[in-house]
Parts: sequence; C-alpha cells; structure tokens
Amino acid sequence: MHRWTRFWMIPWLVLGGIPLTAQEPTTATNAAAASQDDPYQWLEDVGGDVALDWVRARNAKAQERFEEDPQFESLRNDLLEILDSNARIPFVVKHGEFYYNFWRDKKNERGLWRRTTLEEYKKAEPAWDVLLDLDALGATEKENWVWKGASLLRPDYTRALISVSRGGADADVTREFDLVKREFVTDGFNRPEAKGRMSWVDRDHVFIATDFGDGSMTDSGYPRIAKLWKRGTPMESAKILYEGKSTDMSIGAVHDDSPGFERNFVTRNIAFYNDELYLLKDNQELVKIDVPNTANKGVNRQWMAVELREPWSVNNRTYAAGSLLVIDFEAFMSGSRDFEVLFQPTDTTALSSFAFTKDYLIINILDDVKNRIEVLRHTSKGWEREPMRGAPQFGTVNVSAVDPDESNDYFMTSTDYLTPTTLSMGTIGSDPMELKRLPHFFDSKGLVISQHFATSADGTRVPYFMVAREDLKPTGDHPTLLYGYGGFEISLQPSYSATVGRAWLTQGGVYVVANIRGGGEYGPRWHQAALKKNRLKAYEDFAAVGKDLIARKITRKERLGIQGGSNGGLLVGNMVTLYPDLFHAAVCQVPLLDMKRYNKLLAGASWMAEYGNPDVPEEWNFIQTFSPYQNVKPDVSYPRVLFTTSTRDDRVHPGHARKMMAKMEAMGHPVWYYENIEGGHGGAANNRQSAFMQALAYTFLKQELFEGK
Repeated sequence: MHRWTRFWMIPWLVLGGIPLTAQEPTTATNAAAASQDDPYQWLEDVGGDVALDWVRARNAKAQERFEEDPQFESLRNDLLEILDSNARIPFVVKHGEFYYNFWRDKKNERGLWRRTTLEEYKKAEPAWDVLLDLDALGATEKENWVWKGASLLRPDYTRALISVSRGGADADVTREFDLVKREFVTDGFNRPEAKGRMSWVDRDHVFIATDFGDGSMTDSGYPRIAKLWKRGTPMESAKILYEGKSTDMSIGAVHDDSPGFERNFVTRNIAFYNDELYLLKDNQELVKIDVPNTANKGVNRQWMAVELREPWSVNNRTYAAGSLLVIDFEAFMSGSRDFEVLFQPTDTTALSSFAFTKDYLIINILDDVKNRIEVLRHTSKGWEREPMRGAPQFGTVNVSAVDPDESNDYFMTSTDYLTPTTLSMGTIGSDPMELKRLPHFFDSKGLVISQHFATSADGTRVPYFMVAREDLKPTGDHPTLLYGYGGFEISLQPSYSATVGRAWLTQGGVYVVANIRGGGEYGPRWHQAALKKNRLKAYEDFAAVGKDLIARKITRKERLGIQGGSNGGLLVGNMVTLYPDLFHAAVCQVPLLDMKRYNKLLAGASWMAEYGNPDVPEEWNFIQTFSPYQNVKPDVSYPRVLFTTSTRDDRVHPGHARKMMAKMEAMGHPVWYYENIEGGHGGAANNRQSAFMQALAYTFLKQELFEGK
C-alpha cells in the first residue's frame, strides 16, 4: 500500500411502428415501476429492453443531429489522435527495482500493463516489458475488460492482485497474477465481480471486503464486512475481522508493508468525511485510533498524521479546522497527545496535500488556489521547514514520493491551462530534473490565464480562472464555457487539457473554471459552507461568476454555456432550473438530478452526508430546493441541454439523466441525450468512446454558442 492513505458528478417516439410517449412503459413490470409521483421511474431499469430501446432512439437522434455537422468528424479524429498519442506522459509507480505503468493508445485500445527500469524511463523512448495485454485478455475471455489497478506483494514483487471491470463499472473482479510466468494463477486468490477490494497481507493471506451474499453489503452498495482470507481455503470461510452496519458506507482492511513498521488496520467509513480507523493487533484485537471521525488520518512509518476538518480540543489545547497535526504513532498509542502543528490555514490558504519521503514531509499549500510547496524535516529541535527547491512559482504543482521507505526521491508534476504537463524527478535538497513533458497539442499563442473574483449573493468572494485571447475586447459577444463542480471538498486547479484547447480555445472560445463553495479550494470551511441546507450557496456562487462574466462584458446570455459532470452535473441541472435566464446552453454529464430518490439508486446512500436524507421530511424540505428533476416546469424557457451518461455507470445511476431528459422532452423543452452503452462513471471505456463523447459535447456547445446568436 501507499505509505500515506487517507482512510477514508412530448415529442413522439416511434418504436416498432407504434407511436409511444416516454411516459408509457409497455410491460407490466415497467408499468408497476411507474408511479403517479414519478411517471418515468421505469427508466431506472438500467438494462431493461424497453428502457434501452428508449435510450437507443434518443442516441440515434443525437447522432443524426451532431454527426452531420461538417466539423464533427475532424474534431473527433483530432481528439482521438490526442488521446491515442504516444507523446503523452507514461506516469509510473515504483515497486522494487521497476517502474510500472498502464498504457492505452491507438494500437492498444484496452491497454497494456508494463514496466521498465529508471535508466530506461529517463530515455525519450523507454524499452517497456509488457506484463499483461488487456486487449488480448478480453479477446480470449470474450469480455470487455477495463483496467482498474494492480497491487504488488513485497518483498520480491513476483505476485500481483489485478483488478479489472466489465465496461468500466465500479464493480470489478480481482485475480492473482504471476509476474514471472506472465499469467493468472490457477486456483489463486480470485474475488468475484462486486464492489469491493482485496489486498495483500503476505503470500498466503489477503484482506478481502466484497459481496459475501445476502446482508453483506451496505445500503450504499459497498462491503459491510472485512475478512482475512487464507490461501487454499474457500472465500466463504475467510475469518471475519469486522462487521459494520448496513447504514455505513463501507468497511475495509489494509496491510501497511513498510519494512520495520508493518501494521494492519481496519477502516469503517460511516459516510464521506466520517470514518473510524482501527489498529488490528496480532491477536486480532481491534484498537480504535482515538481521533475525530471527521479527520483524515493515516500512519506513515513512525508518524501518524491527522488532517482536521473541524476544531478539536485535546490535552488542554484547541486545534483549528484545516490544520495538519503529526505525532509519533507509538507514543500516541501509549497515551501521548502532544501533537505538533505543521500547517494551520489562513483566510486565503488551505492544505492541498502532503507526502512523506524516508526522512522528510512535503506539504502542498493552496494560496488563493495556487500551489506553494514546503519541505519539513524532524530534528532534535522539532520540525524545520524551507521552500522546496526548483518548484514552479505559478500553476498547479503536485509532489509525490517515489519510494517513501527507501529514499527521499520525489516526482513532481507542474501544469496550467496553457502549459503542457511536465514530470520531473528529484531528491530533496537538490533541484529536480525534467523527465517528461507533454507536447503542445494546441496552439496557445496569444492566449492568457487570469484570475478573477466574483461576489456571491451573501457577499462571499468567489475565485475563478479565465483563459482567453490576450487582446480580448469587452464586447460582451465572446462564446464562453463555464465549468464547475463544487462538492466533496474537491479543488479545481489549473491543468492542461489538450481537448479543451483543441475543441474550444483554438476555436475562439473563452474557458472559465469557477472555484465555488462545496469544493476544497479554501479547505474544509469552503466545503462545509455548501453542505445540505446550505447547498444553494454553491449555486449562488456559480451564478455570481456567470453574472460577473456578463458584467465584465466578456459574454452575454446567448453566448454563455455551462458544463459539469457527476456532482457537477447536479450543479448544471440546478443552474438550468434555478437560473434559466442566465445561460443559453448546458452540457450535463453523468449527473445526479432526482434528489428525491438519489439515496435509493446505486451508491447514492453514501452521499447523504453531502446532500441530506430525502426520506426525512425536514431534510427533504431543503433538498427539494436543489432537486432539478422535481423543479423543472413546463412553462419556463430553459437553456438548451445535452445530457450524457453511461449505461454501465454503477456509481451515479443513469436513471437520473434518463428521467430528466424524458420529463423535459415531454414538456417540449430543447433537450438532447446520448448514453454510452459502455463506460463507467467516466462515461467511456476507451479512448475512441471518450473522443466521441467529447466531440458530441463540443459540437453541441459550438452550434449553440457560436452560430447565429
């Protein structure tokens, strides 16, 4: 495992020659699923023939509309060329003497798991040793396998646990793989398809949390039970380590294989940002790590790190929310609470991330959504710190340890909206050396990045980034795409997107990213400001950015479009229904939209800490204010919307997009729909599908915002 783990988006339809409205299911089963309150509930039948016929009919209409655009094919080909390009950076993970990478390109659609040495990796064209060809595996087994990851066993790294899923779903299978023979182990460890995980303890034991049968999964659809499984015994006989409640989000167990610091832990994730961590002793006794459930916590060698999300008073001292605390783990388990504060937030700063190397701690700080890197070392005088040598002064910078048990080496990536990602490698105390750099996939000459601040309805200062021509005139006529997310404490920082550059910026569009509340740009307080009954704050922030762009005469309603996916799809749905006069077009991707039933669909129950529980009347009172499916009306003029989703998305149910499309379509609103029959929550299972889905979205946006407005 990684040494620091945080335990923890009525037109008529003709089917078979019979005119059919979307709200008329044709089977008794589907008819029973429809209700007076929700006439489109039958569309939640993900793989049902009637629902999929409905999907295919709308897919066909969208394809006919957008594929006939004279620029669609060239755009799709350009995007696919970018996605398939061998000039992309092959990011690696070190295990033993080798550096491992998973790679997809034009020739290898499903991808290759491969490795190389550091000496080779430093070359422009490394020699790769291919361990597993996923295209060949899929062809042999007649399955559409999508890579999910691999876990290698120390110390010799000759065995791996490989996870793959059908079509990119969250539910996957895990199988033991022999790296010497390059084949799966006959009668080895094999976890059947389910949402869950399996990880090494030693060669003959694994921790496993998965679907063990009736009652073994939580209401959120994740494992409720963690077990220790011994080689050669049936999975069903594995020893139970911990059983959670059905209302928990998930239960798991993990082995820390740091030499000299080997430990086992059990995790109980009650909800997002609400979890318990237990030390599993050799006698199987569980000892709870006594820190707040809301804190992110983890152990790296001798240190325990605690990242607070709420103020915490302990040992006659109160620590601020957003702070990073460290303590010697053994001392903590013996009763000490003498934490040292390594970061404390200010009005403009937040902790972005941190990483341990063998002897140092690297802290990544966000200051008004811009990175600053510091290096700390523990000495007899306490923790000493200094700026990291060679770190860029602007853009998004991320630093990770190469091998935190063996060295002080690190990987550093740096990027912004116009600067292709650079991968460097260094040792703390010396300047990093550039290893790889993305080529310029689009012509950025004449484009500039600027940061601005809008004022939200309650007076809150909301930052946003804008990418536009440096000679942009305030005419109010520039096609502008506004992107956002605003949830789960996820920060949106500047990053190079060749697809945005090729499909939007080089066509003359302005690109804007809003850092609204609900995200993590200013730490836990920024996230918590838009939770549950305060959710509308995020949407007020996004609207404020849109209004600011118009006030600054960057654009106008007829030229302003929005885009977001998953929780960002919920954002887009609410901007459409709550602010219909502010935007002209919207791309709503793999979205949440029906907040009345979201907790009953797939992983929805795990998000109630974010949105609330619609089954509790007093909570539904505020949830319904941001439930687009319930709030769309027939007599309102809404922006034009393209909904996209995936049949194989087993995280956010495709029923959200389906039902919203059906309802708006029945009301006569201008809506389009495309559902990828493959692909998981990302919406696509391979580069070809990704290129098509992106070309669809940008063609829609260009038609709506560039032409004839």
